[in-house]
Parts: sequence; structure tokens; C-alpha cells
Amino acid sequence: MGFELSPDEVEAFTTELARLREEHRDLDSAIDALERVGAVNQIQVQRLKKRKLYLKDRIAQIEDALTPDIIA
Repeated sequence: MGFELSPDEVEAFTTELARLREEHRDLDSAIDALERVGAVNQIQVQRLKKRKLYLKDRIAQIEDALTPDIIA
């Protein structure tokens, strides 16, 4: 049994999804920039990568919530 999201929930998820995707791209750029500099703080890069992974997981959760279940 599935459930349907209300229009307000869909809008909230869509807005959050856009924000998370933007933050994910920004982190990607920041990590690339730090690694190009050379003398990089590995702990800082590791923290950024962990945040990026969290964002990727959250994006997947929201996309799953927005995609209706199809029973084959």
C-alpha cells in the first residue's frame, strides 16, 4: 500500500531537493578547489566529503518519496 503526498508536501520536497542539489554541487567545487591548491587540510576535505555523501543520501530519499511506487 502506498500513500500520496499532498501538494504542499510535494512542493516542500521539491524545494528542499533543489537546495540540496545546489549544496552538493557547491561542495564538489569546494573540494576540487581545495585539492588543487595542494597544501590541503585533509580533515577539512574529509568533513566536506562526508557532508557531500550525506547530501547524496538525502537527495535519494527525497527522490524516492517523490517517485510513485509502481507495482509490476
